[in-house]
Amino acid sequence: MRNLTVLSALVRRRYREGASLAVVARELGVSKATVQRHVPVQERRDAAAAARQRHRNRAETPYEKALRAQVVRLYDSGMPQQQVAATLGISVEAVVARLEPSRRRSRQEAARLSVEQQGELLPRDAIVAQYAQGATVAELGRLYGVHPSTIRRRIPDDLIRGRVPQPRPRRQSRRVLVDDEVRRRYLAGESAYALAREFGVSAHTIRARIPDADWRGRSAEAVPAPPPRPAQPRPGGNRMTLPLSDEEILERYRAGQSATAIGRAAGVDCRTILRRIPEAERRSHLQAQHLNRPAPGIDAETIRALRARGLTWEAIASQVSLSAKTVRART
Repeated sequence: MRNLTVLSALVRRRYREGASLAVVARELGVSKATVQRHVPVQERRDAAAAARQRHRNRAETPYEKALRAQVVRLYDSGMPQQQVAATLGISVEAVVARLEPSRRRSRQEAARLSVEQQGELLPRDAIVAQYAQGATVAELGRLYGVHPSTIRRRIPDDLIRGRVPQPRPRRQSRRVLVDDEVRRRYLAGESAYALAREFGVSAHTIRARIPDADWRGRSAEAVPAPPPRPAQPRPGGNRMTLPLSDEEILERYRAGQSATAIGRAAGVDCRTILRRIPEAERRSHLQAQHLNRPAPGIDAETIRALRARGLTWEAIASQVSLSAKTVRART
């Protein structure tokens, strides 16, 4: 408690001396929120109002007025904010704070002024001389680090060389397909594919110009159809050997066991068991459901009596060979 009182006194004394909350917190090794709790709210409001008044008073000093006038003059001349800050030895934030929002340029306008100032520094005479000697606009742009359009604006129009059109390769016109020539050359020994490449058509087009009697390949009618494949008997697979014979499976099934129970005893799936049972012996779904449902051999009074003895639903269900859900339903 004593330490808390001493801390509160130190915080108020340092804050009243003019130190900020962050400075007091850093000096005392506590958080800024702790310092705020020990300073009255009204005192903090008065300190903030006094700081704003000091800021307004400082803005009216001769030094601040002269600095603001220099910032405005340099900025209005087209100089960017970074260059104004470097010229006056202040930060860019200080330059922005001394400019009214209506005076600040947009990004597009600032970029345009930067390009114009950069273009004014280019040696126009040297650019014109180099261009007259044969240098291209793109080469001069790379040389001076500007866009080719900037170089183009520095060159008079009467010196601009026209773009020399590049000669385009002439397309080879296709030869006229003459049927007599195609037949004559095909009979002379040339292939249909060679004629197709020369005339710029497909081999099927060449084939359509040649009579069937002169065609060297086999016609579609001459190609014999493949004989039908004889139907081969389907080889039967090896039947699984079960620990239960088919007679025992059928006997159990007739006795009332389900295919699932028999398959569980044999270690196979119920569908394997059903394949060993004849179609006439298989039970329908309703018959299986009625047969597998246990007979109500226990009444509600018996279940309540077992329940009163402290047995759980699961214990009662295992004792009467029913499910716990069925036991609950019968009470």
